[in-house]
Amino acid sequence: MKKFLSIFFFIIFMTHFLTLHAKHISDATKNKAIQTLSQNSKIPKELIQRGVSQIAMLWNEKDGTETDFYNFCVENFIRTPEEKERLFYRLANNFETILGHNNRIAIELLRPVHVAGYESLPIDELFAAYNVNAHFSDDMFANKIAFIVALNFPYFTLNEKEDNGEKWSDLHWGYVRLGDYFYSRVPADLQKNIAIAAANAENYIANYNIPMWLVTGQGNNHYWASGTKLISHWGLRDEIKAAYADAENGLIKQHIIYGIMKAIIDQSIPTEIMEQVDGYTWKPISNKAYLQNIVEIGTTPEPDTRYQHLLNLFKAVSATDKYYTGNSTYLTRRFESELEMKLADVEKLFISLVSAPQVKQVAEIISKRLGRKLQPFDIWYDGFKTRSSIDQEQLNKDVHARYPTVAAFQNDLPNILVKLGFTPEKANEICKYIQVDPSVGAGHAWGAEMKTDKSMLRTRFVDGLDYKGYNIGIHEFGHNVEQTISLHDVPNYFLRGVPNTAFTEALAFIFQQKDLELLDYENNDELINYLNTLDIFWGTYEIMGVSLVDIRVWQWMYQNPNTNARELKEAVIRIAKEVWNQYYAPVFGISDQPILAIYSHMIKTPLYLSAYPIGHVIEFQIGNYLEGKNLGDEVTRMFAMGGLTPKLWMERAVGNQINTTELLANTQTAINRVNEAMKATKKTRKK
Repeated sequence: MKKFLSIFFFIIFMTHFLTLHAKHISDATKNKAIQTLSQNSKIPKELIQRGVSQIAMLWNEKDGTETDFYNFCVENFIRTPEEKERLFYRLANNFETILGHNNRIAIELLRPVHVAGYESLPIDELFAAYNVNAHFSDDMFANKIAFIVALNFPYFTLNEKEDNGEKWSDLHWGYVRLGDYFYSRVPADLQKNIAIAAANAENYIANYNIPMWLVTGQGNNHYWASGTKLISHWGLRDEIKAAYADAENGLIKQHIIYGIMKAIIDQSIPTEIMEQVDGYTWKPISNKAYLQNIVEIGTTPEPDTRYQHLLNLFKAVSATDKYYTGNSTYLTRRFESELEMKLADVEKLFISLVSAPQVKQVAEIISKRLGRKLQPFDIWYDGFKTRSSIDQEQLNKDVHARYPTVAAFQNDLPNILVKLGFTPEKANEICKYIQVDPSVGAGHAWGAEMKTDKSMLRTRFVDGLDYKGYNIGIHEFGHNVEQTISLHDVPNYFLRGVPNTAFTEALAFIFQQKDLELLDYENNDELINYLNTLDIFWGTYEIMGVSLVDIRVWQWMYQNPNTNARELKEAVIRIAKEVWNQYYAPVFGISDQPILAIYSHMIKTPLYLSAYPIGHVIEFQIGNYLEGKNLGDEVTRMFAMGGLTPKLWMERAVGNQINTTELLANTQTAINRVNEAMKATKKTRKK
């Protein structure tokens, strides 16, 4: 079995750092334990030093005296590689049992708020907020299992993982990932507070639907049928995208929806409209309400509930900061511990694209294709996609005919995978671990945590699937495929998953890009690959700005921890306008737009948004690599590597690190080719 690389200088740092935080255990006791454990041990001394120092930091008075600490180390340290491996696999089996069943409990308790068809009861929200894992860490420390893990499988920093990970075996990587479990000790009541705040925010967002039949344009025209509801922000954004194919009313509908979005952001949307008060209609463009479409009337703006949920999450999460060694804020934990990418590197990655010269060139192409100046909502321009030229009503009919029921979609999942290049055997093996449910919200995927369980695929069914529901469903299916492969095919349980959420988003995007192909829509356009590149680039440009807003809002909250919801709202709007003015106004020619603050993720899922643009970049790099290769085989190979660091995963998957260089270069080629085609078309028309 391969030995760990020498990490002498890191050990010096970590030992010193942990010593600063180990108030209950003296240096003398630690040194005595290290000396004793090093005798007749086949485990490298640097690992012994690391393990003892780590549990000394975590040990408190309730855990016992210094003598108890010393005796614990002597009694529970594993002295040979063979014993360590046996302990590792026993822990893997037991953790899978605990975490897997807890995950299933959470799924079942959340069904009434996540899955359509349940009668809504007040108690549902209480169960949704219940976190079955809230006491897991506390329990593991109380029964000393956490200390046994940390002593024998100590924590490694991101720098150490990146510097040494290439030479670690799969088993050693499993050891390192097990070491990630107990490098902090957050009390259960604080974890419970996070779960409650997250569940409340999730419920708020999942039920934030705009009654579109009460919305009118400037001429009192209604553009949406009675009963039509669009969830914020997904439904509104997708309606903007769909409107590009509506030559008659598309532009006015986009202006209306943009007005709705701005009212959601500043919380000026009339409460009477959201509550569907009889006789009330609303003109979002002017943000005025009317009675019977005639008499202008005053309204009651929403309270700042949207921002109170964000603030509640910030307070709950930041309250745990002091329990994390070396990661003093959720910002650093989110990027360095969860995404395993440094925040400065992520911001640099984003800025390299949003400030690139290709942005203006693509914007000029969009403007020419639209025949007008760009508007702020054109950050969601959808005209590069094949579906943008397809009649949406017909597309909805075709999807509904194929998937009139949940069962129809469920039963077709293996066929979808076969079309993507998976063998029938592999497709059936994956799909038997995926269950489709009708979603209350826009849709989501929820992975299993044990091999005997199923991942959940949720999307909206309204008397069957329409195109939006199908498109989201294919995206979520990509997540489920990743979740299944990275649980069942990885070398060991602690390597399950992907390096970070951007990687599962990348596969979901790849699946989503192929949605029309999976419906058997053919496209013989020789520009299709170039247009797809422009589509990925423009979508990445949009979501990177949103992510920069998300990051800067959290930086502002940490600078202003005693803020209130109103002040936070004002800060979010100001930050959104600042990012817009820096990276979007020079392209669109319009300043002070708040639209980058519309994303619901910012309210319910702290700092998740950065995973999307990173995912787009990874999607492009993987997509480039997959050219001429079998998607099913390569996806299985890549995602069976499991939870390595992003840097190492990408190097092994596609032979390169995460970068925007490939996307920018291919975008420039696509710009040149599309401009040539547009010029040729113009010349032909003149003749």
